[in-house]
Amino acid sequence: MKKFAQMAPVCLMVFLASCQPKEFVFENAICIKNISTIDPTDGLKENQTVIVKDGKIFKIADTSSLLLSKENTIIDGKDKYLIPGLWDAHVHFAYIEELAPRMFDLFLSHGITSVRDTGGKVDFVKKWKDKALANPTDAPRVLIAGPLLDGKPHVYDGSDAAHPELSVGLSAVEDVTTEVENLADKGVDFLKAYEMLTLEQFKKLNELAKAKGLKVTGHVPLSMDVISASNAGLNSMEHMRNLDLSCASNADELLEQRTKMLADGANDPGGKLRSSIHTAQREMAFNNYDDARANEVLAVLKKNDTWQIPTLALNTLFSEKYFAREDYQKSYVFLPDSIGDYWKKRSNILKDYPVSEFRAAYDNWNFMMVKKIHDAGIPIMAGTDTPIAFLTPGYSLHEELASLVKAGLSPLEALQTATINPARYFNMEDELGSIRENMWADLVILEANPLEDIHNTKKIETILKQGKVYVAKDMRADLRIFRD
Repeated sequence: MKKFAQMAPVCLMVFLASCQPKEFVFENAICIKNISTIDPTDGLKENQTVIVKDGKIFKIADTSSLLLSKENTIIDGKDKYLIPGLWDAHVHFAYIEELAPRMFDLFLSHGITSVRDTGGKVDFVKKWKDKALANPTDAPRVLIAGPLLDGKPHVYDGSDAAHPELSVGLSAVEDVTTEVENLADKGVDFLKAYEMLTLEQFKKLNELAKAKGLKVTGHVPLSMDVISASNAGLNSMEHMRNLDLSCASNADELLEQRTKMLADGANDPGGKLRSSIHTAQREMAFNNYDDARANEVLAVLKKNDTWQIPTLALNTLFSEKYFAREDYQKSYVFLPDSIGDYWKKRSNILKDYPVSEFRAAYDNWNFMMVKKIHDAGIPIMAGTDTPIAFLTPGYSLHEELASLVKAGLSPLEALQTATINPARYFNMEDELGSIRENMWADLVILEANPLEDIHNTKKIETILKQGKVYVAKDMRADLRIFRD
C-alpha cells in the first residue's frame, strides 16, 4: 500500500503533464496570431491564426485551438484584419516610362500584389513581367497584354504626350495574324483589342486568341456595337467603353454614322478621329438612353461571360474630382518629384474647372451602369488605368474600391473585384485570391475593418508577398514618401 501511495504523486504529475496543451513550433514560418480574416467568399472569421511557410498559407486554425510556442516568429493580429493581396486589373507600365521603375514598390506598399498590364510595347512591359518572375517575393505578379492591337489610323501612336506609343496599327486582317503570332511567341498572358479595328480584324483577333488559349479584353471597336463584339468572343471590356453607344434607342443609327465617320476620317490622326466620334455621339447616345435596350445588351454580356473592368474612378473624375482632395494629393509625394509636382500643379488648376450639366449626368450614368452590370451577374474586376489622369500607382486602387461601393456594391463585393475575381479571370483561383491553406501567401494586414468602411483598405500595416513580410510605413519611408 505504501508503494502505491508513493507512486500516486508521480502518476498525478504524468497525468497533469499529459493534459497540458501542446505548444506548436513551426520552423521557418510566419505565424499571424489572433487576427480576423476576411476571405472574399467566406467573409469574416474572428480569432484566427494563420501560419505562412515556404511562401504559402500552411495552416489556418482558431487561435484557441493552436497554442504557439514563443520560439515561433509571431505577428500579433489582435484587433487587425487580414485580406488577400489586392489586384489592380488595369495598369500601364509604359504610359510614363520614367515612373515604371518605382511602380513595383508603390504597388506593394499599398497592398497590391498582382497587376494586369493592359497595353504597352511588348519588349518594355515584358521586362517588368520578367523581373517580377525572377523576384517573386519582391515584386507584384505582372500579367501583360503587350501593345494595344489597333487598326489604322491608330490612337496611341506616340504622336504626343497624351498618346504615347502603346499600340500597333494594323492595316489588314493578315497583320492581325502576324502580330498575334509574335505576341504569343513572346509569352503575353492575354490580348487587348482597341477602337480603330475593323469588324473583320476584330473577328480574326478573337478567332486566333481562342485557338491559342488567350483571353481578349479591350475597348469595343467603333466599327461595331457591344452585342456583336461580345458575340465575336470578347472576354472582357475596359472602362465600359462605348457601352453607352449600344444602349441608346437609336444605336443602329449611331453605328451607321460611325461607319461613315471612320471612312471619312481614314487619313486623320487616330487620336483626333476617335475623339471626334466620341464628341459627336456620346451626348446623343446619353440623351437617347433606353433602359430596355440596355437590359438586352447586358443579357448578352451575361450569356457570353463578358467581364467588365469599369475603371469607375477614372470615368467619373470630372465630377468626383478625386485629384482635388487634399488626402488624395498627398499620394503625389509617392512619385518622383518632377511627376508629383506636375500632377499637383495640374490638379489644382483642373479642380476649379466647371462641370457641365451633361458631364455630371454622364458621370452619374456610370455609377448607375456599374450597379446594373453587377445586378445582372456580370463579373467585375477593379482596375484604375494608372498612371493616367493623376491615378497614383497603388493608392488609386483604393479610390476605385470606394467608387464601386458608392455605385452600390457592398464592401465585401468590392473586395471580390480586387481579389478572387481577377484570380478566376486568369484561372488562378486555386492559388490566389482567397485566404485558404495551400494558397500563395499574398496577404495584407489592415488596422481597421474594411467591411465596416471600405476606406479602411488604406489602413495598411503589413504586406506579405509570397510569405515575405513588408511593413508599409517602412516601405514608404524608403521611398521618401511617408510625409505628413
